[in-house]
Amino acid sequence: MKAMIFAAGMGTRLKPITDKLPKALVPVAGKPLLEHIILKLKSAGFNEIIVNVHHFPNQIIGFLKSKNNFGIRIEISDERDLLLDTGGGIRKTAWFFDDGKPFLVHNVDILSNMDLHALYRQHVRTNPLATLVVSERETFRYLLFNDDLRLQGWINEKTGETKPAGFKKPELYKKLAFSGIQILSSKIFDMMEKSEPKFPIMDFYLANSKTQNISGFIPENYRMIDVGKLDVLDEADKFI
Repeated sequence: MKAMIFAAGMGTRLKPITDKLPKALVPVAGKPLLEHIILKLKSAGFNEIIVNVHHFPNQIIGFLKSKNNFGIRIEISDERDLLLDTGGGIRKTAWFFDDGKPFLVHNVDILSNMDLHALYRQHVRTNPLATLVVSERETFRYLLFNDDLRLQGWINEKTGETKPAGFKKPELYKKLAFSGIQILSSKIFDMMEKSEPKFPIMDFYLANSKTQNISGFIPENYRMIDVGKLDVLDEADKFI
């Protein structure tokens, strides 16, 4: 099975650590975040992984080389010239996901107890365009789903902004927070052909939510932590 790890981010919320270190190599419980994610993917049966890089890319490339790519196939998607956002980053890896099978995309700063192989099986069984791991945790930006857990819209509760344009009555839908883990159908690349080089994947989903099944998946007894801010690092050590 194949997977992508989003590791190109600037890690601005982790400054000053990320002034000299990419977010992917920030240590948690004695290991870089990237190592935690790769080992989790590998244990779930994902043996071909592509990692996108932008901020201090040579440090990430050197780290993977020092670990002999953890004994699996690991490729690099180089975004050092232009950070492509999540949608553009995925599209750039189309050459890697060339077998027509679904693939997993995992944020490097998300630690969880998610059974990734079970998530993959769920996606294969239901066959949507994308399966998004979501939960009922508190945030201010929510994805909005109908009773069948099919994506309908998005809301920023701080500003009142909704997507897609003209989306009405968000209060009628189930509010869930995205957890940074998803399974995508390979047919998504054909749909991305006319997109701009740089675009957010969530905007792409919302633009296509009326015609495509973008499904939410709520795991049982789900625990996760977003290691995106300095004040979460101590908590992340305990989480591991």
